[in-house]
Amino acid sequence: MKDNIGIDVSKTHLDVYRTSIDAHARFENTPAGFRALNRWIGTDLPDLVVYEPTGPYHADFERAFAGRLPLVKVNPLQARRFAQARGTRAKTDAVDARMLACMGAALDLMPDRPAEQYQRELKELQIARMALVKDRTRLLNRLKTQSLAFTRRQTKARISQVERQLTVLEEELRTCLRSCPRRARAFDILHSIPGVGKVTAAAILIECPEIGTLTRKQAASLAGLAPMARQSGQWRGKAFIQGGRKFLRDTLYMPALVAARFNPDLAQKYQGMIAAGKPGKVALTAIMRKLIELANALIKDDRKWSPKPP
Repeated sequence: MKDNIGIDVSKTHLDVYRTSIDAHARFENTPAGFRALNRWIGTDLPDLVVYEPTGPYHADFERAFAGRLPLVKVNPLQARRFAQARGTRAKTDAVDARMLACMGAALDLMPDRPAEQYQRELKELQIARMALVKDRTRLLNRLKTQSLAFTRRQTKARISQVERQLTVLEEELRTCLRSCPRRARAFDILHSIPGVGKVTAAAILIECPEIGTLTRKQAASLAGLAPMARQSGQWRGKAFIQGGRKFLRDTLYMPALVAARFNPDLAQKYQGMIAAGKPGKVALTAIMRKLIELANALIKDDRKWSPKPP
């Protein structure tokens, strides 16, 4: 039996269960709590430490123990389905911690590769940019409904402020990306693809730091763009996409629209699918998949995009 630790992370506490000693414990989700957890684990390190992402609440824990413990971050829905498959109906923090530890052993999970510090910084900058974009959209929508000159002036002033902050933040993002020659090269390769602008290239590198090391199918699956077959006996259902990294998939939507018109290779494929009777959304999803596969292949080969010879 593997010696696994399951940790249920909440805003204020870490509920911990260790299989080797069959014991539960609770620690505060603070630096002092992390030190206490470290003492509780001792020098005999576990095989796996399994936990779920919980918005901003797991970030400090992850930073504190990344590289020191074999961390495994699992999908909350999969963890719940695992508990249900074991016949566990109760849902408490202690039960969740125990189920996470059992899940690591039953599914033979492997430790995650620790995220580098620059990747956390890039992710935080990207989240801040997304928040500013949402603020700008909200203010622009509000401006359309305002008729009072005073409120319109205030809204316009706030829009100008948000746009200035966006400009500075995007410049900081590009500076951070170009601080590493490898990332700078990957950024230039992505930007060379017709339809992929600077913002999209940065977003792909942030949301998919593994790009360039994946197989074609892995790249599509990671973006949630690999069709899932639905078959049982003689029944054949329609395949559909699901799962994957939503932000990465969202990032590819607008570039796919542009590529379907202006990228000669992808435009030909898009028009071919439409001519074959495929729905527009299906054809566009295929272009999104082709984009992420193309980006992965170009970075892997360390070459910029060039059109196929006639």
